[in-house]
Amino acid sequence: MYRLVLFALAALAAIAIVLSLTGSGMPNAVEILASFAVLAVVISAVDAAAQRILRLPWRLESSLVTALILLFVLQPSLTVAGLAGNALAGAVASLSKYLIAWRGRHILNPAAFGAAVVTIFGLGSFSSWWVGTPVLSVAVAVLGLAVLWRTEKVRIVLVFLLVAVGVSVVRQAVQLQAAGLAFELADAVLFSLAQSPFLFLGAFMLSEPLTLPPRRWQQFSVAALVGILAGWPIAIGGLFTLGQERALLIGNLLAFAFALRGSVRLVLEKRRFVTPTAQELTFRTRGRLRFLPGQYLELDVPHRHPDARGTRREFSFVSAPADLPTLRIAYKDGDQKHPSSYKRALAAAQPGAVLAVTGTWGDFVLPRGGAPALMVAAGIGVTPFVSQLRQMQSLGVQRDVVLIYVASEAAELAFRDELEATGVRAIVFTRDEPTSLAPNWTWAQGVRLDAAGLERVVPDIAARNAFISGPPRLIADLAPALQKARSLTTDAFAGY
Repeated sequence: MYRLVLFALAALAAIAIVLSLTGSGMPNAVEILASFAVLAVVISAVDAAAQRILRLPWRLESSLVTALILLFVLQPSLTVAGLAGNALAGAVASLSKYLIAWRGRHILNPAAFGAAVVTIFGLGSFSSWWVGTPVLSVAVAVLGLAVLWRTEKVRIVLVFLLVAVGVSVVRQAVQLQAAGLAFELADAVLFSLAQSPFLFLGAFMLSEPLTLPPRRWQQFSVAALVGILAGWPIAIGGLFTLGQERALLIGNLLAFAFALRGSVRLVLEKRRFVTPTAQELTFRTRGRLRFLPGQYLELDVPHRHPDARGTRREFSFVSAPADLPTLRIAYKDGDQKHPSSYKRALAAAQPGAVLAVTGTWGDFVLPRGGAPALMVAAGIGVTPFVSQLRQMQSLGVQRDVVLIYVASEAAELAFRDELEATGVRAIVFTRDEPTSLAPNWTWAQGVRLDAAGLERVVPDIAARNAFISGPPRLIADLAPALQKARSLTTDAFAGY
């Protein structure tokens, strides 16, 4: 994600520099370049020093992303005072990641905090949000959408934009009416979108995963709060307002209150192959970890020379919350000719290695109540269902559940013993017939499962809440049948 955001912000900066040369009202190109150079050097130096002291891996992408965001928030300058203020904002932003943190995880958006400090206290620079201009609005929208689409935050930022624009339009109407001036709805909406920093704030700052709460409804709540405060900035003592970056900081505090989460260390105890091509890792947790069955964690595996996909990946929990402090994850391993640098580093980790969980997220959880459920899993996508069924078993919860398990062959049915022990009714799709199936397990024959086949083996699908975990292609193939379910929750993955 950092590299994608970095490329998008760098492209936006390049566009801004080109536009500044055309006399379009942008800051001077030299001011932009000088301010970025100061921000990049200061932030990278502070990050490198802090991470060396704390024995953390240095992530240059993260430093440059913070520098580029601050470049668009702060006023570019060539004066000594202005550049010093920008440098101070960068240093404060970087330090906030380590000093304003909870159990190793920063609470506030670093760029927003750095900009707010120098602006409120008048320390040489100030937040001008010069990115909020019509000539950049299309570029911000296109590049921001690319980031949001990849990080699956489109709906969250859309909620923010709807609230922020709506509140801003109401504010304009009230102010124009008080001044005795005419109000035009179309002009007010256009002004809110093209001549404000809402697009940039939402796409590149609000969407930061590290400062969002874990559940979708919580994320929507944060987005709405930031939208209200950004759309109608509240004056504080006549000195400053709670607008833009300060609105985001208040949203960060709400997110922190929702989650109170922090990084948790995991000590690798053992690894084993659960199928010829899938491994399970067993850890013991250091620190408090909370999750719901069906959620996922983000695991950081630092290593030298990471490829473009970075050092973090997401894994569904195999273990149930009742199993803590033992924690298990699983991943596909043995059938990839060119594994990522992350997978190679994870495969090289030996018992005793300490890794970090940077957070838990997800809404792939069973609804409350006893409504019948349909679980559809492909290969290693069965992991969240193992967690859910094991938790139900440990709590003695009875529920009408049907598990559809698709695998290339019988040997690839991971965690079969554990699943059979839960008593779940299962229908298996494999090329070859599994041996010694439990009485409530059925072999449906064939590895291909489509919508018609799903309706044939689960005729009461309309009465069930459906959950599907697997590759996007399978989800698309089953969509016509799954749309008939009472509800549908998906967990798509594309490998590591």
